[in-house]
Amino acid sequence: MKKILLPIILLLLVAIGAGIWLYDAFYGNCVKERHSLFVYASYPYEQVADSVDQYIGKKWAYDLYAKRLGLKESLKAGHYVLEKGMSVIEVVRMLKLGLQTPVNVTMNNVKTPAYLAGKLSHQLHADSVELVKVLTDKDLAQKLGFSSPLTMFSIFIPNTYEFYWTVTPEDFVDRMYKEYKRFWTGERDKKRERSGLNRVEVSTLASIVYEETRKVDEMPRVAGVYVNRLKQGIPLQADPTIKYAMQDFGLRRILYRHLKYESPYNTYLHRGLPPSPICMPSIEAIDAVLNFEKHDYIFFCARPTFDGYHNFARTLKEHNANARAYQAELNKRKIK
Repeated sequence: MKKILLPIILLLLVAIGAGIWLYDAFYGNCVKERHSLFVYASYPYEQVADSVDQYIGKKWAYDLYAKRLGLKESLKAGHYVLEKGMSVIEVVRMLKLGLQTPVNVTMNNVKTPAYLAGKLSHQLHADSVELVKVLTDKDLAQKLGFSSPLTMFSIFIPNTYEFYWTVTPEDFVDRMYKEYKRFWTGERDKKRERSGLNRVEVSTLASIVYEETRKVDEMPRVAGVYVNRLKQGIPLQADPTIKYAMQDFGLRRILYRHLKYESPYNTYLHRGLPPSPICMPSIEAIDAVLNFEKHDYIFFCARPTFDGYHNFARTLKEHNANARAYQAELNKRKIK
């Protein structure tokens, strides 16, 4: 009897051991360290498998389970995070079901839809050509209630947002429009009435303010100058609009000949606001327009100290004196 029981016991122990080993192979810790995996739609399965292999153990178990679930035929593009300690089962099912981890998409300091498309293409799966096509889509702009794609540009509020990496350009714009509507709270709209501007006009003026100064504490005063000019019918004469009109954003010094450049964005030649924002203004710049400082300044000019702040003036005589001091410093520093 003992001779019969011993082999049986040994077989049971072997079976139990094998069972534990197999369980650990498929359900035990497999990922050695945390890693973000980006799977492009154009990637062949073998390339993805090679990438996964670098961060997991038990490759044979992964390959076996992936084959069983038909991962090669159903692998989905996306951003996946292999968390330390994940099992083979979890990794394969994550890829099979397309269980992506969102990515953070940051937008700021952008001047045109094309620039925005280029910036987004480095953060999302869509390429810049696809993005530009949607960002400049006239029908989409009208559908969202904007007169043109350039005024639709005002829906992009600088911030960091979570998106699935494979979001389509259309869904991206749709999401940003929802964020835009959330941004424009009842409180902001009530403040907006104080200026007499609509939402797009607020963003347009804010874009000029943002380009004039990055000093948040000075923005409401700069905004107040432009509101005064608008109400008095005085041309804005904003130098940043010249750069935008010429699409020369590296221009360091605005000369007299630049002021004659014909464009609806040239606020030296045309009264009122330009047709659309000249950049993506910061939230601080938008709020500065909504909370513009009430004063009687009509002019401002950069300080010759080059500290980022400006000298403000009520009369042309005061302004000319400020401008001469600044021009003299430009010449001294040989800035052309």
